[in-house]
Amino acid sequence: MAEATTVEPTRRDFLYIATGAVAAVGVGSVAWPLISQMNPDASTLALASTEVDLAALPAGGIMTVKWRGKPVFVRHRTAKEIQEAQATPLAQLPDPQADAERVKKPEWLIVTGVCTHLGCVPLGHSGDYDGWFCPCHGSHYDTSGRIRKGPAPRNLDVPPYQFVTDTKVRIG
Repeated sequence: MAEATTVEPTRRDFLYIATGAVAAVGVGSVAWPLISQMNPDASTLALASTEVDLAALPAGGIMTVKWRGKPVFVRHRTAKEIQEAQATPLAQLPDPQADAERVKKPEWLIVTGVCTHLGCVPLGHSGDYDGWFCPCHGSHYDTSGRIRKGPAPRNLDVPPYQFVTDTKVRIG
């Protein structure tokens, strides 16, 4: 018959386990700051999103806010501007995009205020379509931020945003 023998742990086994545990804690304490330093800076995180109070902006007005170092245009569109933007035939647009795809609420248009041609900042309530006009090279945008005329290759970009309340929006 075979006899099962059990080996009692020795002092050497304890030293191996203790040395391994100390080494694991040491590696963790060295790795933690190295991994932690790869997180974004607090000032960068602060620029990640911005909240805008829309209550003070009258119908037809444009507000410019800064997000990630870029201007963002917030436009409180009138019923006439909404109707014109929705009625524009997509075939007339160099970069066809329906107005409904660019807004979450028809009365509020939020676009990045950087011309898609060479990065200039367009002027509001200007141009042939009463939207934005880039005086540097002559790009005209409508009240939905879509390119209508000029050298710009595409519409003004729509940043990610969500409505926190009826009068407050978070951009980013």
